[in-house]
Amino acid sequence: MNAPRPFTYDPPTEPWLTVLHEDDDILVLSKPSGLLTVPGKEAHLADCLEARAVTRWGAARIVHRLDKDTSGVMVLGRHDKAQRHLGKQFQSRRVGKTYIARVAGHVNGDSGEVDLPIATDPERRPMQRIDHERGRAAITRWEVMAREEGAMPVTRLKLMPVTGRSHQLRLHLAHLGHPILGDAFYADDAIFEAAPRLQLHAETLALRHPNGGARVSFTDPTPF
Repeated sequence: MNAPRPFTYDPPTEPWLTVLHEDDDILVLSKPSGLLTVPGKEAHLADCLEARAVTRWGAARIVHRLDKDTSGVMVLGRHDKAQRHLGKQFQSRRVGKTYIARVAGHVNGDSGEVDLPIATDPERRPMQRIDHERGRAAITRWEVMAREEGAMPVTRLKLMPVTGRSHQLRLHLAHLGHPILGDAFYADDAIFEAAPRLQLHAETLALRHPNGGARVSFTDPTPF
């Protein structure tokens, strides 16, 4: 596996912020591909979903993250109590998440599960690796939605991660031999260049509302 491709940051500005839901306790936003969830250490990495939310509402607290290149639905707390309530749900794996991905090749079978531990690759940060000795448990369930023909056969998958490790979906699918199209980390040049962006989108998020505990679900339709 090669070293990661050079990092560039040119965050999208249109739309500047897409709101899926807001109330007194939570914000549900659509994060576009190419935008960081939280600011980086350098000044030119200050623009991010969190900063945009704070600019608009004054208080917005990150509970979970999506990679810069991944798009989709995210929930933020509007005050400390809501953030703690949501955070506990993510930590205890009581949040339902589904992602849509387009991957290289035709995946065998109609559904399955990847159960492979993940650890940071210290020589190729921020990349991760499968590590049976030091890795943390990581489980991804998948279902085939469609198979596409063409010069490069493609499979559209629905992904249901049980855990939430960094780069989990990218790495698990690459390990299966089906990297995600547009993946700058784990795909070869042909697969990386086969799409204008990473073909990974967080489509649905289901959780307990911090005010009252009712089960709520939010959807951000897949843009590819």
